[in-house]
Amino acid sequence: MEFSWSWFWPELFGSLNETLYMIFVAFLISLLIGIPLGITLVITRDQGILANKTVFNLLNIVVNVLRSIPFIILIVAIIPLTRLIVGTSIGTTAAIVPLVFYTAPYIGRLVENSLLEVDQGTIELAESMGATPWQIIWKFLLPEALSSLILSLTIAIIGLIGATAMAGAVGGGGIGDLAISYGYNQFQTEVMVVTVIILVIMVQLIQSIGNYLSKKIRRS
Repeated sequence: MEFSWSWFWPELFGSLNETLYMIFVAFLISLLIGIPLGITLVITRDQGILANKTVFNLLNIVVNVLRSIPFIILIVAIIPLTRLIVGTSIGTTAAIVPLVFYTAPYIGRLVENSLLEVDQGTIELAESMGATPWQIIWKFLLPEALSSLILSLTIAIIGLIGATAMAGAVGGGGIGDLAISYGYNQFQTEVMVVTVIILVIMVQLIQSIGNYLSKKIRRS
């Protein structure tokens, strides 16, 4: 197929819309899973406010296992589960399932690391004031770690953007699919160049916003 800007722009905007859809939905679901997961890893570890070795070890193993699987392999490995959840293993909506399995444990680990940066003295102060575990989490841990959490979640979104591009290699749609189908398979260099530029702009924009918000919260 000969390259033509007339067909390229509609294809590009459609692919960009699919990519943004995957990022938004997958990130939202991953947040709902990853943040509680990270909090649980912190409070159930040794000397945590709700120390529970069994729960911590179980979650720690699950996170490590999921994070050790390359995304391209994870997509294939959970095809039966993807079909069970969305009824198909091909397409943009189907790609969200492996994206969540990939991103949620990553967010959980990032949240854990951010919360562990909070000074232990802050937690001890909260306990001395008679705060409940729930109050310690929401009024001390999370507020103190907020700046670091924003940077961590920024990293997670950027990782998710890269994963959506890889999802295109197995029919997941989005910019990655456009780059593979036309840029790589049909040797259309213009497609590859434009898609790469768009991905770079997206990453730079998100990183800049994350840095700005983190710095503003740290100064407040």
